Amino acid sequence: MSEAGPDTEARDARRIATEARDRAHFEEEALALADQVYRVARRLVGSREEAEDLVQETYARAFRSWRSFTPGTNLRAWLLRILTNLNVDRGRKVQRSPQTQPLEEVASAAGEEALETDEVVERLSQDSIVNALSDIPPQFRDVVVLVDIGDFSYADAAQILDVPIGTVMSRLHRGRRALKQHLAEEALS
Repeated sequence: MSEAGPDTEARDARRIATEARDRAHFEEEALALADQVYRVARRLVGSREEAEDLVQETYARAFRSWRSFTPGTNLRAWLLRILTNLNVDRGRKVQRSPQTQPLEEVASAAGEEALETDEVVERLSQDSIVNALSDIPPQFRDVVVLVDIGDFSYADAAQILDVPIGTVMSRLHRGRRALKQHLAEEALS
């Protein structure tokens, strides 16, 4: 058995240093996009806490699989694709396991929520568009949020959602129509 020579040790040291530098660069670039990722998450879910959890899960997954990101490609789209996939998974999980609570717990929780200042401020700051967005089907909402709020191109939205561009355009049209209808009904009531 031969021991590793100085050349092998030097190569290993350079490889480790390069990988550490690449990871630090990746994390720096990814964290610079955190506000944008949060804004999209906030539009996709019902509460600030859910959005924060979704963003945290997104970054945890991104940092675990940072090597699968191809440098030079759209990091924001890559992160939002992770976010969207996690949100879809979360939605499926909620659909499979409906929440059940005793009536006493629901009444108690409702009373506590009414007293929390953050909740009151959040309710007051939500406008009718956010409420209307939450009422349209998720596949339409995701496209409307990405294109109209996130300012993504159709191609970027298609890449994030892993659907053809034609599907993005169709869902965007239907999502906008559903949003307009919901807002019109709300204005009349």
